[in-house]
Amino acid sequence: MGELWLIRHAQASFGAADYDKLSELGHEQSCALGAALKTFGLMPDAVFIGAQRRHRETWEGINVALGLTASPEVLPGFNEFDFKGLLEARYAGKERPEALHSDRRTHFKMLRETVLEWQKDEIISPPERFADFSNRVRAARALAAQGGARVMVVSSGGAIGQSVAEVMAAPADAMIRLQLQIKNCSISRIIVGSSGGEHLSTFNETPHIDAANSRFLTYS
Repeated sequence: MGELWLIRHAQASFGAADYDKLSELGHEQSCALGAALKTFGLMPDAVFIGAQRRHRETWEGINVALGLTASPEVLPGFNEFDFKGLLEARYAGKERPEALHSDRRTHFKMLRETVLEWQKDEIISPPERFADFSNRVRAARALAAQGGARVMVVSSGGAIGQSVAEVMAAPADAMIRLQLQIKNCSISRIIVGSSGGEHLSTFNETPHIDAANSRFLTYS
């Protein structure tokens, strides 16, 4: 039996030309999470990260406190779906909302609607089919689960939301509803049985956030 710690990356650079890098606050969040894990004695047996910059930068911040010498293994299956490409595919040849990629409220409202259409194969020429996304995330979890009793994974909200929804046998639309709740640098734990069965243990933990550090509570 083992445990997967699915950690969402720290705050990225929403609205910037390059979303895939952490904000200044994001770097602080990742360091704070690492310090909290060390305080609680939570040291992983293995670490896996997605292939995106924000995953690596989040891991580097966490590891400032943990001080692990081994490099994490990169599993691209834990990458986020291409949300910008998906939105562009949905609005190809159509009028799109103003500030689609710059206003948070507009962006996430449209993203929710777009993901629901994506899951039903209603978007023409998406950058990735939803079934392919689901399959790669599932395969990445299976590989990570072989890493030891306590395995840390740094990934993104979509991959984590899909993982939790699948483990809970929830309806397909639960994926995006979960994704939009997942806090930056939060931990969701999945217990993996010896026969491969998966069970949700915790969701959206933030051991690094308290009253003194409420500014660390972000969602994008």
